[in-house]
Amino acid sequence: VAVVGGGNSAGQASLFLAERVPRVHLLIRGASLGAGMSRYLVDQIERHPRVNVALDTEVREVRGDDTLRSVVVEHIRTKERRALDACSLFVFIGAKPCTDWLSDVLALDDEGFVLTGAEAEARAAPGVWESQSRGCLRLETSLPGVFAAGDVRSGSVKRVASAAGEGAMAVHHVHDHLGHTTAGLPGPGDDLPAPSGRSAAPGGDPHASATDAHPLHMTGGEGR
Repeated sequence: VAVVGGGNSAGQASLFLAERVPRVHLLIRGASLGAGMSRYLVDQIERHPRVNVALDTEVREVRGDDTLRSVVVEHIRTKERRALDACSLFVFIGAKPCTDWLSDVLALDDEGFVLTGAEAEARAAPGVWESQSRGCLRLETSLPGVFAAGDVRSGSVKRVASAAGEGAMAVHHVHDHLGHTTAGLPGPGDDLPAPSGRSAAPGGDPHASATDAHPLHMTGGEGR
């Protein structure tokens, strides 16, 4: 099989597949295996007898009939091409966020990922954050009260564990936001202010006048 990519995802996939197939061709466009991959993966790949690493290499053609038979690759500098036998091709070259529907609502980076924190605040529409008495929270977008977590967020590390952690942090931010927006509002048991022209009845009902102080009592299903 052939695996395309120079990051940790490609490295992990190569090691996983190498335990199940006779040969794995790891195709990397860059000149170094360690440029975008963790050292522990590099060490394992270099030692694995069934993983063949091809640097400075790009896929130019795939061949087959009903199924994949081979992959034609080209060396970037020498332009030499060769065909590698492969029944499967796995591509790990990054992700494209599906955020087109947000482009008119939230600030995105050049690749379409959602900006959060200070970057989002700097790219927000004029006056949006000036009306707030706080700054943009770390996982908050350019629209106050809207948060982003995981792979869709600009600058995230694109890992499941990190996404789960950001999700938990986003919930904490939501509580911070709600606590801020409700600051100064009456809490449970507090009397609500009466509408203009009316006085609040005992018990804090803003819709009852002072003459409506005694509510209807229900006993045995009958009102009196």
